[in-house]
Amino acid sequence: MTSPLILTGANGFLGWHVRVLARAHGLPDPIAVTRADLRHPDRLAGLLSGADRVLHVAGVNRGDADLGNRELADQLAAGLRRCATPPKTVVFADSIQAGNGTAYGDGKAAAAATLAETTEWSGSRFEDIRLPNLFGEHGRPHYNSVVATFCRELADGNTPRVDRDRTLDLLHATDAAALLAGLPAAEPTPCGVGDLLDRLREMAARYAMGEIPSLTSRFDVRLFNTYRSHLFPATTPFPLPCHSDTRGDLVEAVKVHGGGGQTFVSTTNPGITRGEHFHLAKVERFLVLRGEALIRVRRVLHDDIHTFRVRGERPAFVDMPAMWAHSITNIGDSDLLTMFWSNEVFDPGQPDTFPERVVA
Repeated sequence: MTSPLILTGANGFLGWHVRVLARAHGLPDPIAVTRADLRHPDRLAGLLSGADRVLHVAGVNRGDADLGNRELADQLAAGLRRCATPPKTVVFADSIQAGNGTAYGDGKAAAAATLAETTEWSGSRFEDIRLPNLFGEHGRPHYNSVVATFCRELADGNTPRVDRDRTLDLLHATDAAALLAGLPAAEPTPCGVGDLLDRLREMAARYAMGEIPSLTSRFDVRLFNTYRSHLFPATTPFPLPCHSDTRGDLVEAVKVHGGGGQTFVSTTNPGITRGEHFHLAKVERFLVLRGEALIRVRRVLHDDIHTFRVRGERPAFVDMPAMWAHSITNIGDSDLLTMFWSNEVFDPGQPDTFPERVVA
């Protein structure tokens, strides 16, 4: 893709996942269309004209969702009609709830109809992608999904409950982003709300002890990463108990309840930094065994950096959150000995490791 990728709703939950996925796949950084741009048709047309792919992700989930989603589509349509060169493809992040009689569903259906009519007139290809229930890292509780709500409640030590059990088709936001960008994506996973809460409770209970819950499916990994996003950085680093007797010391570094993974150990010379990358889904643990290190972590496309100083004589692990760039630097005077664990065996063909400097 050489021409611009245009994105509305770039700063929202799904918009951020689209931008991170584009970064991981080496696509051009999407050009963000702001709400102010949408209100000025001529300015908007200048951004849209000649684009390969326009992703309309901006939407209204609460309040007057009917009017809000209609209005956003009308604004985008006005800009499309003024384009000197219409974009090749316009993609709408629709919902399976479209046309279901609710304000949100009716607004989504009306928005899709407006964009379909406009693109037929302009000659752009239109893709109406009806997304199921989305979940993923950094979703807003009580807004984006029930997954985010359950995760936040459990992270805060509360006891969430199920008001009405039903089966949801759950799709991780990275897969939704892939569908919008025209990339391969996984299928949604059917899951009952009660089963979902049971899974998250089990994950929360295991992880509260520093243990890794059963991660035997792709869905479980992404659900666990979503839960972890509501804990970071408050619970980091996590101190581990050291069992000592006359023979010496023993520290239980990783306890995994189902699933495999890979463990490796490295030495790092003084002043040297390792890492400088991020993962879309891989769960990764750092544990310094000897020496002193500074671990830096930054959410991709954000500026704030979290730093953690760890030493071998005080065992404490740092688990890297998904889609956060991270690095480890030896700040001591001798070699740094670090143990690394990930939930999957490294595959050079699909490494899920993308270069990204933590400090620009």
